[in-house]
Amino acid sequence: MSQIESQDQDPVFQLKGSMLAITVLELARNNLDALDRQLAAKVVQAPNFFSNTPLVLALDKLPADDGAVDLPGLMRVCRQHGLRTLAIRANRIEDIAAAIAIDLPVLPPSGARERPVDPVETEAPKKIPEKPPEPVIRPTRVITAPVRGGQQIYAQGGDLVVIAAVSPGAELLADGNIHVYGPMRGRALAGIKGDTTARIFCQQMVAELISIAGQYKVSEDLRRDPAWGSGVQISLTGDVLNITRL
Repeated sequence: MSQIESQDQDPVFQLKGSMLAITVLELARNNLDALDRQLAAKVVQAPNFFSNTPLVLALDKLPADDGAVDLPGLMRVCRQHGLRTLAIRANRIEDIAAAIAIDLPVLPPSGARERPVDPVETEAPKKIPEKPPEPVIRPTRVITAPVRGGQQIYAQGGDLVVIAAVSPGAELLADGNIHVYGPMRGRALAGIKGDTTARIFCQQMVAELISIAGQYKVSEDLRRDPAWGSGVQISLTGDVLNITRL
């Protein structure tokens, strides 16, 4: 897992690579001016890293008494340095409310955070492998009404099926697959917890953004694909999104 730390004596942020192949910016203090300065210094050191990089803002390490975050202002600072905010991770009520007010996704707690690993000095006794827990199977979430701009639909633990049109500015998220039986004009993010086998199926692909397990393409890229406007299925091989006609 990659990590870029500010060399400031009093760093305000850390940039960490996540299992979703989406960069996580973890704020330690609510100080936009300091963040702006330190990000500017990092852009000079690694300009390619800060080129339309998809980003999750992690606000869950902020002190409880650090004051409310100016979330639109924070997103503007990140955008000025080439970081495109896709979602936040937060546990303070005021941060979650601020995200909901601007229709920004709030991700559930992630199991992908870094954890310290203690070195093994002596060989541990062999243990009988335990039977893995049975996966929790959730029913497919089916949406029959059109999904309007500004709406966000999340299928936790399963697939999402939309039997209607998805408008620009709307957002579909699923831990599994996404099926859209109508024009797909908004954003579709499948396998958001890292499922690289997830797929997206669209009856008419005219999307603003598609993403599987953190790998994404925006409309500028999609419009150049011969399948633009057609029925397609989208899968992931390595870090490459494959778009094929249905």
